[in-house]
Parts: sequence; structure tokens; C-alpha cells
Amino acid sequence: MITGYATPEGTARFAKKNSVAENHFRLFEGLTLSSIGVGTYLGNPDNDTDVLVKEAIKKSVLHGINVIDTAINYRSQKAERSVGKAVLELIEEGKSKREELFISSKNGYITNDGDVKEDFWQNIHNTLVRPGIIRSEDISSGYHCMTIPYLENQLKQSLKNLNMDCIDLIYLHNAAEGQLQDITKEEFMKKIGMCFEFYEAQRKAGAIRYYGMATWDCFRVPKDHPQHIMLSDIMKLAREAGGDEHGLKFIQLPYNMYLDQALVMKNQIANGKDSSILEAAINFGVGAFASVPLMQAKLLQPNVLPEFGGLKPAHRALQFVRSTPGIIAPLVGHKTITHVDENVELVKVSPLSNEAFSELVSKLTA
Repeated sequence: MITGYATPEGTARFAKKNSVAENHFRLFEGLTLSSIGVGTYLGNPDNDTDVLVKEAIKKSVLHGINVIDTAINYRSQKAERSVGKAVLELIEEGKSKREELFISSKNGYITNDGDVKEDFWQNIHNTLVRPGIIRSEDISSGYHCMTIPYLENQLKQSLKNLNMDCIDLIYLHNAAEGQLQDITKEEFMKKIGMCFEFYEAQRKAGAIRYYGMATWDCFRVPKDHPQHIMLSDIMKLAREAGGDEHGLKFIQLPYNMYLDQALVMKNQIANGKDSSILEAAINFGVGAFASVPLMQAKLLQPNVLPEFGGLKPAHRALQFVRSTPGIIAPLVGHKTITHVDENVELVKVSPLSNEAFSELVSKLTA
């Protein structure tokens, strides 16, 4: 069992022992976090991919990346297990310590177990329905469930998969996207409040340090969209669940040079003003992680991204995202040695300053 969690002292030590560019690390909630993170979404649920993911994580950590993101449904639980194996090997080899690494996972989607060779729904029935953890009517048409018994079961399973006694950050995974096609927004917000109360209890129990919302559409769509959610409403529920010291400190959403709604769409309200989700997050003291920074490699095709900084395409895509105010880190799902080697090169390049980023955006939109 891997014990402990990311600490201010541990993450600061990690930053000091790695040779990286200035400002590659940024401080948030007292933690020193790398401006590039490892994502673990894509890949087949097989043992060969397990090895690729494990080795990609280890190599990333050894090159100055201490943010690792996963989810229980990624590769049918095998992504979490790969993360756990990578971290354990890094610790056993004396190359890193648990308190140096920031680990996040997600619960909410219905998932089978990729290491159990049976039909998806048969596995769900055997592991979740038959033991009484969920009822069939608890599962939304989006294959999502956010009842407290289910989230409690899944958090315990995530801890088991990761072989850890504490997860730094647990997200409620695509809740609006998975639920609002079936229930009213009023019902949804009531459910969210109950989930936050559960997460606050888990913080007190030491199973998690923080919680958040990993999303796809809800923070990036216009206000009149059925799935639109105000971050201010989410923060109100967090305060009701945990007081001023609540643990909702992070969101995750798609963001890159073309999926730029998080930067440009004024669909939130903060301090009485129309704001983008990233502006609102800064206002509420919430850190954002960016998914699909390479748009699953679509941005790496020739002549897709504009030139800047003399950087290769992958580096331009990541540099744009990691330099955006409000973004802690893009989460890169690299697995092959070639892609890992290329992406970790960017730790030797400083993110753009706020002024340089604003100038770049002005040029790109001119």
C-alpha cells in the first residue's frame, strides 16, 4: 500500500531536484505543480498498454512532471492500476516519493473491469447490481451514476486500483453531461450538493485531499444551453457542504488553440461581471487542468497550428495551453517512447508570460 499524499514540502522538493526551465512549476494551494501533466485516457484495456502507460508515467516523472491524471473508467480500470504500478516502482527504485506527486482520478461513469473476462453488462450486474450497490434505474442514459452508495464504492475501488490510501484529487466525472439529459437542473444541483457532502466526509476521513468537477461541455457552452452550469452555483454548493474551507479547488475541461471557449466565451458571472470560465475560476480560487490539449493528435497535422516561438507542433499546442492564465497544466496522454521524449522536452522551455500570451492571442485573432 502506497501511503501519503502530495505535500507542499514534497512537491517543492520535487521541483528543486529537477533541471527545468524557469516557471515550469507553479504554486497552487501551497503545492508546487508542473505545468505539464500526464493523462491516461486512451488505449486498449490490455497488458501491453499497461506497460506503455506505466513506463510513460515513470519517464515523465523523471523529467520533471509531477501531475498525473486518470479515471476509474479509463481503459476499464486498468489506467488507474497502471498509475499505481508506476508510482510504486518509482518509490521502490528511490526515484520519487509519494508526497512529491499529485494524483487525480474521477468517478461517475459506469465501468466494467478490464481484468475480468466477461461481458460488460454481465460484469456490471455481478459487481454492482447484484450486491445492491446500484439499481438499474440509477444508471442514466449517458451511462452515468452519482448516487452516494455508488460513488463510495467507486472511490474505494479507485484507491484499491491505485494501491493508495489517499487520492490528492477526485473529480465528479462529466456529471452534467451524463445526467442532464434525464433530470431537471434543479434535481441535478440537489444531487451535486449531496455529492459534495460525501466528498467533504471523505476529506475528513483522509481518503481524498480535494475534489472537483471534470467536465466536457457544461462550462464551455452558452448560458442558454441546457447543460450550461454556472461555476458560482457550484461554489455555493461547495461552501454549503464544507464551509469556507471546502475542498472544491479544481475543475477540468477541454481546452486547446481551437477548443478555446474556456478562454473567449463570456458565459459565467464573477464579481457581477460577464466572465469566461477561466476568469471565473481565478476569481473563485479554483485551478483548471486542460484535457485534449493536442485534440487527440489532430492539432499535430501539417499546417494546422500557426507558427510561433520556433516550436514544433506538439510544443506549440502545449505551450499555448500551459501559458493560459488560470490553467495549471495541460494533461497529455502520451504512451510511446517517441511521443514521451518529444513532450518532455518542453520542460526545458519557460511558459509564456501573461503579457507575451496576450500578444500571441492578439496576433492569432487579428
